[in-house]
Amino acid sequence: MNTRIASGMAALGLVVALAGCTGGSGGSDTTTDDSGYGGETSTTTEAPDSGAASAGAALATADSSLGEIVVDGEGMTVYMFDTDTQGGDASSCEGQCATNWPAVTTDSDDPEVEGVTGEVGTITGVDGSTQLTLDGWPLYTFAGDSAAGDTNGQGVNGVWWVLSPAGEKIGG
Repeated sequence: MNTRIASGMAALGLVVALAGCTGGSGGSDTTTDDSGYGGETSTTTEAPDSGAASAGAALATADSSLGEIVVDGEGMTVYMFDTDTQGGDASSCEGQCATNWPAVTTDSDDPEVEGVTGEVGTITGVDGSTQLTLDGWPLYTFAGDSAAGDTNGQGVNGVWWVLSPAGEKIGG
């Protein structure tokens, strides 16, 4: 019985920690309304159709319950953040936000993509790395996605969204 209580407490702690980024810049924006967390949790997609991770593609597409979405080279769903400025030169996700929503980065000046039709670019990320953008949106993965194809970040706090291959926000 104690093991079940401890497991439940650990899971609750993870949910609270992952819901930490709701908007604003830096981890300093706090809110008590985390009702956006968990709307469409536990959804998954199929792994990228073409094995993008093994082919070296930085971005690829995958079929999901949300339609065709963009994933990184490992098959992890990528997200955009409403607080970012589309076409801007910086991410507004830093501090605890960047811990929960790691930037999708590349070492290439010309990242390879598979199935993505929107304009792919780069900005300098908050940690100095080269962060990928799609249709001007900085890209992130979600710490709450544990496997390729998970879409647990979709709609979190009403500011995190998956993107179509054209770089358009899905939902919201």
